[in-house]
Amino acid sequence: MTALAEGSRVALLAPAGPAYLDAVLSLLAAGVFPIPLDPRLTAYERARVLGPLRPDLVVEDDAALAALVDPVLRRALPRGRPMHCTSGTTGTPKGVFSGVLPEDRARALVAEERDLWGFAADDVNLVVSPLYHSAPLRFAMGTALAGGRVVVPGPFDAALLTETIRRERPTSMFVVPTHLQRLFDHWDEVGVPDLSSFRLVAHAGAPCPAAVKRRLVDLFPDRTTWEFYGSTEGQFTACRSEEQLDRPGTVGRARPGRRLEVDDDGTIWCAVPEHARFTYYGDPEKTAAAWRGDRFTVGDLGRLDDDGYLYLDGRREDLVISGGVNVYPLEVEQTLLEHPGVADVAVYGVPDPQWGQRVCAAVVGTAAEAELRAFVRERLAPPKRPKAWSFLEELPRTLTGKVLRGDLPR
Repeated sequence: MTALAEGSRVALLAPAGPAYLDAVLSLLAAGVFPIPLDPRLTAYERARVLGPLRPDLVVEDDAALAALVDPVLRRALPRGRPMHCTSGTTGTPKGVFSGVLPEDRARALVAEERDLWGFAADDVNLVVSPLYHSAPLRFAMGTALAGGRVVVPGPFDAALLTETIRRERPTSMFVVPTHLQRLFDHWDEVGVPDLSSFRLVAHAGAPCPAAVKRRLVDLFPDRTTWEFYGSTEGQFTACRSEEQLDRPGTVGRARPGRRLEVDDDGTIWCAVPEHARFTYYGDPEKTAAAWRGDRFTVGDLGRLDDDGYLYLDGRREDLVISGGVNVYPLEVEQTLLEHPGVADVAVYGVPDPQWGQRVCAAVVGTAAEAELRAFVRERLAPPKRPKAWSFLEELPRTLTGKVLRGDLPR
């Protein structure tokens, strides 16, 4: 493996090929922190994300990725978590950093995932979402560390995924609701494959429509389907789908070893063990604002019932979740405001039957839609690009200047 000092950071901008998972595990076992990123990021986005994180190495192709793999370390104990990035409500990218963990905490981190999800040597994990996302990478890592097998068929394709299920007989997979909708639509045409090999199907990333959730429960083996609620910073809850059918709208109770609290204003806090602590890399002020003793918050709002089940009332302010991908309006707005023909702009989400939400932009200025589409194509990854545009004389705002997003064109 390429020689890197403990605590170094390696930006992974290579496609998630066969060596990707082994490279991540090799780095973590050496106390080096991979920064998994979407390889589709534009040069503008890469500079913006990586500037504060100051990576020691940037990997952009399969050969450089393979050079990071160590045959011994690739299944050794990870000494921390990958440094995933989150933009938060400020639109400024932040690296979620565990630091190098002492051995007892590193073992506890692996054991917590194994005990909750039951990872074992006979598992076959089917990777459906891109491995640079935190949830699919976490499930793949847990499977590999338990001695199981990980199958990465490539970019999502319902037909390819169906054939992979038939051929590989997977036992687990993580999906977002959009994946389920596309699979179900495909299965309506070609028939449902044999799903009896599955023992775990976990979904998260966006609200799951009730009809999709019910079909999920009906199609897969009993007591195999789960939802969980969490963020890049950490995990809050887990819930079997059967519990959700009895308590519509819940995202479950606190994961084992964790405790949930909700302030009077609805802000959700989660107390976590020492191995699940984090900082925002290089940003002590934002770190301090996120923590209260052993509890952290990401600013989401919700409520707890008498039995400890959590119900979400809102995600981070104005966050758009499209196809399971978090899109932060401020980041898109800041990009659009760099165009000389944009005087004012508001970016927001509207419901979409396939994607959960669709990114929209309301623009004040002289720029034409074609110009703006070309502009964001150069500067933003596909999930962040507005899919619908409105042009207004002025944005609706409160007396204090806050955009009235509910009054924007739907």
